[in-house]
Amino acid sequence: MDSLLVRIKPRDPHRGHVLRRFVYRGIRFETGKGWYQVRAEVGEYLRTVHQHAHDPHSPLAFDVCTEAEAKALDEQEAEATKPARPADRARPAVAREPRAEDAGDSSATATKGAGKRGRKGSS
Repeated sequence: MDSLLVRIKPRDPHRGHVLRRFVYRGIRFETGKGWYQVRAEVGEYLRTVHQHAHDPHSPLAFDVCTEAEAKALDEQEAEATKPARPADRARPAVAREPRAEDAGDSSATATKGAGKRGRKGSS
């Protein structure tokens, strides 16, 4: 394997992915520019880079993959961003009919707390 594909992980501050650009060996990596094809040794180094340089507990900064893994990752992200169901194919929601035992209880609960409402200090 003489080359790998790398990219800066997409920006997501909630997950700690805040790096926007990174320069290594004269290559400027930018968020949103897609995948960069690099030599294997460069890819292996970038696999160890964290979002914050002096914090080894921060998230990793780069996705480093083979071409097949990169395509699979792109497909997963595209699937995750698709709406679950387009508006023109939405299923109508049908309300349930109230149950018979619920109908009798609703009037009892409505009158139960009716006399307890009032102004503060009016008792």
